[in-house]
Amino acid sequence: MKPKVLLTNDDGVTSAGLWAAYDALTSIADVTVVAPSTQQSAVGRSISIFEPIRATKIRINGVEAYSVGGKPTDSVIIGIYALGIKPDLVVSGINIGENLSFESIMTSGTVGAALEAANHGFPAVAFSLQVEDQADKFDDPFYFDSSFDESKEMVRNICGNVFEGGFPENMDLINVNIPKKVTAGIEITRLAEKLFETGVEKRLDPRGKPYYWINGPLYDEAEDGTDVNAVANGRVSVTPITLDSTAFKGMESLKKLLRT
Repeated sequence: MKPKVLLTNDDGVTSAGLWAAYDALTSIADVTVVAPSTQQSAVGRSISIFEPIRATKIRINGVEAYSVGGKPTDSVIIGIYALGIKPDLVVSGINIGENLSFESIMTSGTVGAALEAANHGFPAVAFSLQVEDQADKFDDPFYFDSSFDESKEMVRNICGNVFEGGFPENMDLINVNIPKKVTAGIEITRLAEKLFETGVEKRLDPRGKPYYWINGPLYDEAEDGTDVNAVANGRVSVTPITLDSTAFKGMESLKKLLRT
């Protein structure tokens, strides 16, 4: 029997990236799509606890899928606990836009879904594709027309290796970022500190009242060995991630501070 995959994302169930991942996996796995009904980028690991969640069975490209009226994490929880899917692997993506650095993975709905899966004991891989124009992240992901050929090959390759060799030890999920053009293979990386130089743009509405856009350019440089550096130089970044955020190196200094 083929391994079972729960496939989700944060761009929404109609996203071209999600269905590229489906195409990549369907020959090697039994894939069930459970994804948000609408765009849910940058919601991180938030969960809908104050409103009901609907999961509607739909058909896209002739394939049965579940459209979830909630967050990426909701989709994972609904898939596992309401629909009874017990996946061998949870795959999140292919996200339209990179998810690199401490900064980005803390807010990413793509990585958030993978973290949620790992939290419930299911191995997970998140896939993201670098975009040439950051504005592409804000267009309808159904109409994203860049090629997914290299991304699909990477999804099939990495997931195939997991199915064959088992999920690696000492990590809870794998975060994969694919350059818009792969020129230098795969690099195992660590997270960079930041992806964006955060800024705020102030504007005035027609009544003269101020409002704000959070914005900022991408970082031009990052240290060797980081995910940001790898993707900037045409390499596929593969980063092991753990759920445990404990700062073990800080324990002694904290003990001294609190005199314990």
